[in-house]
Amino acid sequence: MISYLQRYTGWLILATLIIFILSRFNSGLVILLAAIAWLVVIIEWFKLPLSSRKQAGILFIAGIAGLIFAAANGVFLGWNKILTQNLQLLPMFIAVSFLSLTNPVTPDANMPKGKKTMLTTAAGTNILGAVINLSILFVFGDRLQRENTLTKSQAILLARSFCAAAWWSPFFIAAGVALTYAPDMQYHRTMIPGLILSAVAICYSVIEFGFVRKSEFTGYPVRMESMIVPLVLAVTVIVGHYFFPETGMIMLICIVAPPAAILLMRNRPRLFHLHDFISNKITSTISQFVLFLTAGVFSIGITSVINVYPELFNFTGNAFNSGMFAAISALLIVLGLIGVHPLVGISIVSPLLLPLHPDHSQLGFLFLTSWAISTGSSPLSGVGLVLTSRYHVSPSAILKSNYHYAIIMWLLSNAINKLYFG
Repeated sequence: MISYLQRYTGWLILATLIIFILSRFNSGLVILLAAIAWLVVIIEWFKLPLSSRKQAGILFIAGIAGLIFAAANGVFLGWNKILTQNLQLLPMFIAVSFLSLTNPVTPDANMPKGKKTMLTTAAGTNILGAVINLSILFVFGDRLQRENTLTKSQAILLARSFCAAAWWSPFFIAAGVALTYAPDMQYHRTMIPGLILSAVAICYSVIEFGFVRKSEFTGYPVRMESMIVPLVLAVTVIVGHYFFPETGMIMLICIVAPPAAILLMRNRPRLFHLHDFISNKITSTISQFVLFLTAGVFSIGITSVINVYPELFNFTGNAFNSGMFAAISALLIVLGLIGVHPLVGISIVSPLLLPLHPDHSQLGFLFLTSWAISTGSSPLSGVGLVLTSRYHVSPSAILKSNYHYAIIMWLLSNAINKLYFG
């Protein structure tokens, strides 16, 4: 039965996106959405890498243990919350995955060099990655690699520039997580400080490798036509959010991204390549299904335990101020550096901070900051694992090259938080 269903995994994944959009008109469809999402996890479980299964298994078991303990002490938050936590993130990731259909065609063999190329490669990675996400690392990395590896400066620049987009891009999963765990966050309020920090991160990296280390750099030939698609999509979603804030950023992305990607896709015939994408390539989102759903169970388990001992997990009398922002962002960054997914750390601290009635935009900025810095600095993040596994970059080189970057960007983030949010 499972092997039979696996033939249709891609179509089940697509169904979750469609049902999520339809649930805007019929909230009862959320139950069907959850059922299909968990079915995908079940039928694809043993096809996942062992490391992914271990991480998801630990999260799930820890979450169930917390739920059982809390239930034994009279606290049960309901099956609906257990099964649907983080559920809205999955359709967003599926919608964004469609944008890989618009990836630029491989350019000619003339590869530019020098400091200017370093800047255009970093900016291109940031802007394109902001929309088409992790696929941009493969687009740029595969073009830049020599003998299946990247130079240290290429690898670090690509990782930092790509992850810096988490500070501002509405297409990043980080945005969906921030909107989920800081539900009243106003995205336009985090974009200004986010864009500033993203620009600083790029300039810092270019100065470091181009002027301090004076690294020789061969870059990606970014061209104007390759920037049009992501910029148009980003502007469409941001403008749509401004005029229709009740629709929600995640829903807007789910509605806009797939049809825009199909309209602007480069391969022909469209129908053939779209069918291939749904049948085969969309299944690359399975690991996100597993991680987000099991992290959701873990989050509700932690929340349940907190409700059993509210006096121990109570910040009453404290304020969500700049000092708390600094301490918690540092904690989340450190957790990210040692391999804890940002989603997990955010899911733990969010229920502790929400009772303080913080400014949700400031709270969202905290989550985006921890995500951008930790994923861009750690060899154990998803981006770091791409560099180490696909391009054979040393994990120790990634960590050694980024510890100062993480510290500097953390300090700057705290300074901007204090100036911008007060």
